[in-house]
Amino acid sequence: MTRGQGPTDGTAPGAARRAARLPERYNAVEILERNLESRADDLALLTHERTLTFGGVAAEVNRAGNALVRMGVRQGDAVAILALDTAEWPIVFFACLKVGAVAVGMNTLLTPHELAYILRDSGARVVLVHADLLPAARAAIEGVDAVDHVVVIGADAVGADPADDGSLVRYESWIADEPPELSAADTHREDYGTLNYSSGTTGQPKGILHAHQDYPLAARLWGIEVLGLVPSDRTFSLAKLFFTYGLGSNLLFPWSVGASVALYAGSPRQTEDVLGVIDRFRPTILFNAPTGYAMMLAIEDLGERHDLTSLRLGVSAGEALPAPVWHQFKDRTGVELIDGIGSTENFHIFVSNRPGEVRPGSSGKPVPGYECRIVDQDDQPVPLGEIGNLQLKGETAALSYLHDAERSRKTFIGEWLHTGDKYYEDEDGYFWHAGRTDDMLKVGGIWVSPVEVESTLIGHDAVLECAVVGVADDSDLIKPKAYVVLQDGHAAGDDLTRVLVAHCVEGMAAYKRPRWIEFVDELPKTATGKIQRYRLR
Repeated sequence: MTRGQGPTDGTAPGAARRAARLPERYNAVEILERNLESRADDLALLTHERTLTFGGVAAEVNRAGNALVRMGVRQGDAVAILALDTAEWPIVFFACLKVGAVAVGMNTLLTPHELAYILRDSGARVVLVHADLLPAARAAIEGVDAVDHVVVIGADAVGADPADDGSLVRYESWIADEPPELSAADTHREDYGTLNYSSGTTGQPKGILHAHQDYPLAARLWGIEVLGLVPSDRTFSLAKLFFTYGLGSNLLFPWSVGASVALYAGSPRQTEDVLGVIDRFRPTILFNAPTGYAMMLAIEDLGERHDLTSLRLGVSAGEALPAPVWHQFKDRTGVELIDGIGSTENFHIFVSNRPGEVRPGSSGKPVPGYECRIVDQDDQPVPLGEIGNLQLKGETAALSYLHDAERSRKTFIGEWLHTGDKYYEDEDGYFWHAGRTDDMLKVGGIWVSPVEVESTLIGHDAVLECAVVGVADDSDLIKPKAYVVLQDGHAAGDDLTRVLVAHCVEGMAAYKRPRWIEFVDELPKTATGKIQRYRLR
């Protein structure tokens, strides 16, 4: 997959400016390999199972790259990664970049149906899957003709035995006989390196491609110039590597300066385990969502039970960080939180607070290198302090959605990216989030489509109609609430609530489930029958 070139085929003008920063023939494996000359023996990666130096990572990347080539992977081919955050994830990712393949980071929380859609849409021929996720992967792959090879990560650790199935191979045996030397593919800086999927208002995932040149530029603009990443830093992120937030923050950006990263394969909601990782690996920067920080604050003796003194900074993104959470975390831990807004379409954060210059409750100021404007429905700038639609112009912005021309035309407007967020700017240049332009919800830092939740609920025999809106919980974080009109013959109550929530969990990723269900006699509608969700809010 190759990014368009020249202004006549949709390439943003920023592409010409990048030429001064990077050679035309550029492969982003350079982010890893720039450390080999002087830091080959420095610690690069820490997990509960493995510890690797930059030299050790690079050698295994080469073995995995050779294994991909042996499977017939060529430049531009998609390779899917459905794995937990173990050492193999970044190794396979950089192997994909090195051979010129497109790494497809897959959300490990999705259902087989959702995974199958992404596999079909991306055309992935090779899937690397963690053994814990193998049942969902098998169910997804059954209906996808394009997948030729499946490599299983962590099979020994969980006792899985893929040897009886000719379509599966263990990761360890896959790379065992491969040489530790490999020349990087001769990629153009505008060749695509990653494909990530973000949910849309219809619930159908949107494929977003980014080029090799986007990663070092994003690392410079935000990771280095805003966060001040240095080689002595160690990062740890609760946003997983399949998110661009986690991929940039906890892999590409720290390795671009020679810093080390700590990975955690478990759930971000296992707060005690998360704090145990901090105790053990002593990171200097923590990346999390507001929900994660609120869960930490729920531990009464947080400071006594866990040592957070290694942290020089915490970063929050994924949804707006409420000012009370910022103040409580600072008061109880002494750690300053840096809130910002990013998007998969832009690859990473483009509006951010700065260390020592935080305005709690705001998203901060535009990151140098990005231009932001707040406009009305006619794309005209609104007066200072007035709420409008946030648009972004920057060199790391994607050009379109994969296989979705209609939504692309609505989002990518010439040089400008329509973010879908409502914002206002104060007199000091700080940007304040005022909600989404549409009805999308962000739950724990992940977009949730109300339409998808509604469709799942309506699939139950008891439900006649429903509408899902966002409601703030006790920590002022948004969660889905469903208003449900029942079919005749069904009685409202706690038992039915539990049944409907379980139905949602079975039909889609569990984090999308409604946290509350309110049974009503009817839904407010317009004269044409459209549900008035704003009245429910």
